[in-house]
Amino acid sequence: MRIAVSGSIATDYLMTFPGRFSELIDPDQLRRLSLSFLVDDLEVRRGGVAANICFGMAQLGLRPALVGAVGHDFSDDYEAWLQRHGVDTASVRFSEDRHTARFFCTTDLDEAQLASFYAGAMVEARAIELAPVQARLGGLDLVVVAPNDPEAMLRHTEEARARGIPFVADPSQQLARLDGEQIRTLVDGSAYFIANDYERSICESKTGWSGADVLERVGVRVTTRGPKGCVVEQAGEPPLEVPAVAPDDGATVEPTGVGDAFRAGFLAGRAWDLDLVRSAQVGALLATRVLESVGTQEYRIEPARFVARMAAAYGDAAAAAIAPHLATRPPGGPQT
Repeated sequence: MRIAVSGSIATDYLMTFPGRFSELIDPDQLRRLSLSFLVDDLEVRRGGVAANICFGMAQLGLRPALVGAVGHDFSDDYEAWLQRHGVDTASVRFSEDRHTARFFCTTDLDEAQLASFYAGAMVEARAIELAPVQARLGGLDLVVVAPNDPEAMLRHTEEARARGIPFVADPSQQLARLDGEQIRTLVDGSAYFIANDYERSICESKTGWSGADVLERVGVRVTTRGPKGCVVEQAGEPPLEVPAVAPDDGATVEPTGVGDAFRAGFLAGRAWDLDLVRSAQVGALLATRVLESVGTQEYRIEPARFVARMAAAYGDAAAAAIAPHLATRPPGGPQT
């Protein structure tokens, strides 16, 4: 299955605050909010939504095409890292004068996060066309429109729609910046609309659509709910609930990139022709694998272990459904 994933490519600066934001924010003083947090550590990692999704899909044996804009600092080692792990980077655009985007995120003891994002070269993603990607790959079966420069998101959605390419609407973090009309453009007619429960609420509030209205406009809506798992819905069908996978005892719990990993696993399942529930189960397990590591691309999938965890979480039938696909990965699989 030929999949192009458009969206952000960034360097992540991940920090941990050994307290709770909720205890330090006074609701009566929000208009004059001024806070500084002393953090315990700093991890500098490779990231960006599109790059994270591509990395996760490649870990499962697919070869997605990454579509986004970067600075020349991307070629220092990030590009080689992605290529070595099975990601097609030939459609990445290099800026002549901007740095690759930067993501700064602080996580507290409740896994609440405060983050900011510097777009940098990402603003040039609006100049990327999908037609050359489609021609280079001999066609496209699916385009993922993940958080990116808003103009790029709109352009890629409209081009996918015009070319008859099924697309995934994944506006997530950009919903706060987009207006109702833009969100309607991004979501309407999508094969899949993926959002967490908070983002789903923002979407409905800004567009004026009800939940039922959204279902009438998309093929499949997937709502992730953190430790409560996810809900998969189609118009006229009962909702399908898939529980989350508990992290291993004693594992590091760092939520950055978990949603991206879910999308990677879910889309891998669909590429394998698994049904919606099985695909969501693959997404949930991959999400937990990222939750157990610091950094969004610092994990490795060991097929036998992944299949065993699938069996423990969802039963032997689920494990049997994914085992043949993991067995077809390149010899030895991607190496970290």
